[in-house]
Amino acid sequence: MRKNNFRNIAIIAHVDHGKTTLLDGMLRQSGTFRKNQEVQDRVMDSMDLERERGITITAKNTAVIYKDVKINIIDTPGHADFGGEVERSLNLVDGVLLLVDSSEGPLPQTRFVVQKALAKALPMILVINKIDRHDARIEEVISEVYDLFIDLDATDQQIDFPILYTNAKAGIAHRRLTDDSQDLQPLFDTILSYIPGPDVEDDHIPQFLITNLAYDPYVGQIAVGRLSNGSLEMNRQYSLCGMSEIKKGIKFSACYSFQGLIRTSVQKLEAGDIIAIAGVENVKIGDTISSNETPKPLPRIHVDEPTVSMIFYVNNGPFAGTEGKYLTSRHLKDRLEREVLSNVSLQVKPLERADAFEVLGRGELQMAVLIETMRREGYEFMVSRPQVIKKQVDGQTMEPMEQVFLDIPEENVGIVTEKLSIRKGRMTKMVNPGHGRAIMEFSIPSRGLIGFRSQFLTDTKGAGIMNKIFAGYAPWFGPIPQRNSGTLVADRPGKVTTYASLAMVDRGELFVEVGTQVYKGMIIGERNRPGDLYVNITREKKLTNMRASTSDFTVTLRPPRKHSLDQSIEFIAEQELVEITPKSIRLRKMELNTK
Repeated sequence: MRKNNFRNIAIIAHVDHGKTTLLDGMLRQSGTFRKNQEVQDRVMDSMDLERERGITITAKNTAVIYKDVKINIIDTPGHADFGGEVERSLNLVDGVLLLVDSSEGPLPQTRFVVQKALAKALPMILVINKIDRHDARIEEVISEVYDLFIDLDATDQQIDFPILYTNAKAGIAHRRLTDDSQDLQPLFDTILSYIPGPDVEDDHIPQFLITNLAYDPYVGQIAVGRLSNGSLEMNRQYSLCGMSEIKKGIKFSACYSFQGLIRTSVQKLEAGDIIAIAGVENVKIGDTISSNETPKPLPRIHVDEPTVSMIFYVNNGPFAGTEGKYLTSRHLKDRLEREVLSNVSLQVKPLERADAFEVLGRGELQMAVLIETMRREGYEFMVSRPQVIKKQVDGQTMEPMEQVFLDIPEENVGIVTEKLSIRKGRMTKMVNPGHGRAIMEFSIPSRGLIGFRSQFLTDTKGAGIMNKIFAGYAPWFGPIPQRNSGTLVADRPGKVTTYASLAMVDRGELFVEVGTQVYKGMIIGERNRPGDLYVNITREKKLTNMRASTSDFTVTLRPPRKHSLDQSIEFIAEQELVEITPKSIRLRKMELNTK
């Protein structure tokens, strides 16, 4: 039975195509906010990291009321590293808004999410955004979207989608470019007419698939998902269908429906809605809440396997415990296990040593976001270089592959092609539209891309754009050369001096400022040739009565090269670690006393 009082949709788009801005407009024009209410831009990007990086990391839902129909909207991440969020989101919805920039067209990360949506046979509405851009090429972009659908083996019915034209910043949508509409009403009307209501049974056994977890300091853990059939009520008993057992006799402490950006407490929840419940202990993503007498669990959520692993260590350096709040293996283990509860694409494996844990995920960006989040929460720990996860198929070693999409200045084609070919990359496509930039595609092992991004930005002087998507597994490609330069390593503890730093100018580039406290085995710079060089960076000038002790203050040093967390993870080699604290990011050797 189709319920026409609900619509459940997801918005998918590449990073920075205006998805969250469009959601802002939909919330404003649906009356979610009071007219005089002050609302920040990109209101759905609630995490600090999402605002700083300008990307959506976690899938979040909101709800608007239009013409007495409740439209539940899921804001999905646009990056393949957060594919677990995408796969969960698409389990909740009956249709998709595909948002594409009027100039850039459908980009690689869009392709990843569209592929998932087509596999679930979800109807799509194409929204061409930023139609006010001076370099908009709307007709070509629409053709590119059709080509993408054909390339992904979409059916004739899936390709026959409606098209809308929007300026999300101004809150305007048109059915045709010549329309004079001044709001988003055409978009709302198209959603109601094209996206079907949920196909559910009200008098069926209740089936509630949990796709997300949240935490509230008052009611504890909150399970979020879609009520596929039946109804749920307060003060009644239900069963929790886990992976291996069914726990009966559970009751809720609260039931919630979504209104705008807030959860509203209700006594009864009806089928077809995206809902939340509290009061159920030890609930996991993929569990089903069903009837207490005759429970019927729904199929568990399936997500793609992890492709990258990193080892998280308890910090054992000389500065351990001076800056962090959570330091021990127990703290680290509890935090990682808590992350796995709410992130289905992450896995944590214990190792033989008690102070280290292997974390498996989708990519370097997903790992970097987890590390930065933990760092801001007060955790202090160390991480290893990312490693790809190999598979054995019929006795043959297989490794993950990536499809890399590059948009670079045409004068950089030679150097980028050379660097990628050294890393076992194979060019599959090259297009030169004739406006000074070339578009290239490469097939390359995932491990060939570890540490490549910073080199790529250097080679293209920051003008290159690189995107990648997972492209399955292929036979092992053999050894791939990584960083070809050595490091400058401190050979004793102390403070970095100007005198010693000046002596390093012709040996490499420093990462640390004068006055920084260092310890033996800490990496302080990149050497300009292969091999590591242990140096006394704390050395002071011998004073004589002929020179003033302040004479070094007139010396001008080249500013040190500061690494962000992402760059640090890319830079380190096999036997090196990144030490992470709430205040500092340091590079170090795994064994501090090797010299």
